[in-house]
Amino acid sequence: MNQNLAVADYAVFIIYFIVVSAYGYTVYRKRKQDEQDAKAYFLAEGNLTWWAIGASLIASNISAEQFIGMSGEGFFLGIAVAAYEWLAAIALIIVAVWFIPVYLKNKIYTMPQFLKTRYNESTALIMAVFWLFLYVFVNLTSILYLGAVAINGLAGGEYLHVIMIGLAVFALFISLGGMKVVAYTDVIQVAVLIIGGLVTSYIALTTVGQYFGVGENAIAGFKVLMREAPEHFKMIIPKPTANSSQLDIDKYLTFPGLMSYLAGIWIINLNYWGCNQYITQRALGADLQTARTGILFAGMLKLLMPLIVMLPGIAAYVLYVNGHLPQLVGGKDGAYSAVLTFLPTGLKGLSVAALTAAIVASLAGKVNSISTIYTLDIHKKYIQKDAGEKQQVNIGRIAVFAAMLLAVLFTWNDILGIGGVGGFTYIQKYTGFISPGVFAMFFLGMFWKRTTGTAAIVGVILGFVLSVLFNEYAPALFGNETLLYTAYNNGKGAFEIPFHICMGLSFFFTMLAMIAISFAGPKVNPKAFEIDAEMFKVKPQTTVLIVITLLVIVALYVKFW
Repeated sequence: MNQNLAVADYAVFIIYFIVVSAYGYTVYRKRKQDEQDAKAYFLAEGNLTWWAIGASLIASNISAEQFIGMSGEGFFLGIAVAAYEWLAAIALIIVAVWFIPVYLKNKIYTMPQFLKTRYNESTALIMAVFWLFLYVFVNLTSILYLGAVAINGLAGGEYLHVIMIGLAVFALFISLGGMKVVAYTDVIQVAVLIIGGLVTSYIALTTVGQYFGVGENAIAGFKVLMREAPEHFKMIIPKPTANSSQLDIDKYLTFPGLMSYLAGIWIINLNYWGCNQYITQRALGADLQTARTGILFAGMLKLLMPLIVMLPGIAAYVLYVNGHLPQLVGGKDGAYSAVLTFLPTGLKGLSVAALTAAIVASLAGKVNSISTIYTLDIHKKYIQKDAGEKQQVNIGRIAVFAAMLLAVLFTWNDILGIGGVGGFTYIQKYTGFISPGVFAMFFLGMFWKRTTGTAAIVGVILGFVLSVLFNEYAPALFGNETLLYTAYNNGKGAFEIPFHICMGLSFFFTMLAMIAISFAGPKVNPKAFEIDAEMFKVKPQTTVLIVITLLVIVALYVKFW
């Protein structure tokens, strides 16, 4: 099956490129009179609409690691991986109702600023440096690499570096206009990626139906998937036994059944959506009600994401095991690209445009946040304290170029080994080492007035150390015979704790340590935020959105439990 793109596919993609670029330039021209204002550049003048916030959140979140990585996990695990998306909707409700009011009331623009205001300069500087390294060497690199590999496969397999540079340049073009250009072009991006993703899922299901003799019918194709791969439609992965296969063990290590819901997956989601600069930055550029509505809108869109990014992976699995797909290039991460080969001319171009939209939107959002953190929390405070508005904007743009250049250099020959472990696993593994400590620090800082700066510094360091110990040295810590909630990995010849459980254990002990240290300080930390009940009251229309989202999630879990 020829995976090369036809002329019509290139035409569709070029039209997409022109439309997004022209719209971004129009938005940029409209705000050009404010170009030298730092708040305008970094926070979109504080006047984003709710639909722009929600669309931008999704566009920045859904990228190569979702389209490619989560489709790969759908191929491997099945619908269980949808928990990341459906529980993210609940996490967004929590963020909208309880986290955002704290940020907005205290005029927080960046996450390091939160740490300085609530704790001290040392905590803020430590985390600012960490976030810069994380965004550049984990997020930017993995998205750029996975995106280039996927598009290169469809374009014939000979243009990896050209595509890599093209994606980087396109993202730079979008991001240099500042947060408002990023956010409003994201509206187009998210529309394209959702439409293109839905088309891909529809074609995948009809292809399954065609191969299994039930006609080119998407619903019939979905029923075939449930019949041919019933184990892929269970939300809970059972714990392995002594007689389990290595495949079952690997699945459990990736998503350890009910323990995922009691431990890591909540830390992942709440830390990602509530304590993450490039995500919360969209909502920080609005008033409380607009921010809440935008975040809840994003939560409702998240409910659709498994249909777009996970279902094609299950379809690829059924087609693959029944001999209707060639060998996957890149293992499970090749599932999405394999499904795209079934698309007709033109629609393949639309799906490539959707994939590109996801990659570019996420890259642009990441580099904008990198420039914000570097400019406002490092350069302005420690290098050039007297930098004016125009200088801050220029410094931010230089940071954008530098971050993207580093990302290209480190993905050029996959120096970091992203292809070896898989993009989704790469991101989860390395962000998971720090997430427990960071989330504990933010959570206690927002809602417990006694938390001290010393406790915060100890928490973020201890959380990292414990994550490394639980991930890498489980047998030495617990012993092979007594280690709880583990699976024996025959491939590595050692006991291993699933990383979700590692995160839960690390978070628990980090919270205990931070609470114990804070009890040695004053009953009310002088830098504690003022919290009152009025901050958390929601309007009737907000309640309606929350109830609808929760009902849909309950219905989905009842169906696939």
